[in-house]
Amino acid sequence: MRHEMVDPPAAETVNPDGTSPYVLLCEHASNHIPARYQKLGLDDGELTRHIAWDIGVAPIARALSEALDAPLILSGYSRLLIDCNRPVGVPTSIPEVSETTRIPGNEGLDANERQRRADDFYWPFQRAVADLLDRRQAVGKRSIVFGVHSFTPVFKGFQRPWHAGILFRKSTAYGEALVAALQEPGLNVVANEPYRIDDDSDQTVPVHGEARGLDAVLIEIRQDLIGDHAGQAQWAKRLAPALQASADALAKA
Repeated sequence: MRHEMVDPPAAETVNPDGTSPYVLLCEHASNHIPARYQKLGLDDGELTRHIAWDIGVAPIARALSEALDAPLILSGYSRLLIDCNRPVGVPTSIPEVSETTRIPGNEGLDANERQRRADDFYWPFQRAVADLLDRRQAVGKRSIVFGVHSFTPVFKGFQRPWHAGILFRKSTAYGEALVAALQEPGLNVVANEPYRIDDDSDQTVPVHGEARGLDAVLIEIRQDLIGDHAGQAQWAKRLAPALQASADALAKA
């Protein structure tokens, strides 16, 4: 008997009533593309690459949710359909080229298809995040928005030397505290690498964090460090106490 794959929800919420101040977001958790999109014209190998998702992040985010008792929201679909950490309408929202790879199924889309993808995959995730933050605010729960991401060791020929980066803009005190909490011998963790957050190319920090007056940061972990279970477990174990210490320090400031 042939079993058809069931498409996942656009947003999966884990532990919505968690007591931690952290609200964990995983916008690039999945590389799933519904069958009707015919893999956007790509082969299976391309869909396992960074262009389709952030390798290694979903298991880390789930482990952090459990360790910290934190709510977590994960996107159910590939960033190639529409990117949940980009404003709708920017070129990288539905990329025709990702890094140096053509995405045939994204070329020449009309307004109706762009709207359909936003309605099916983007807005349900954004509403899930907004609704969770609204509910926490309504009962006076403190919230720190924390996005879990990964990055490639090499980008367009440039060797990226960092093991992880903490990306922030207005949340300077918190971001610097977390960078400090992650310092250990042999580990290269820095602020605002491998890129910088801005309104034109980022959604989570500007909209779900700063616009609400909340501390908000992203972590970017180099993919070669978290490509297997051992690496994912090591980073989750490293991050949990650092996140707790940083939140505690911020609360006392």
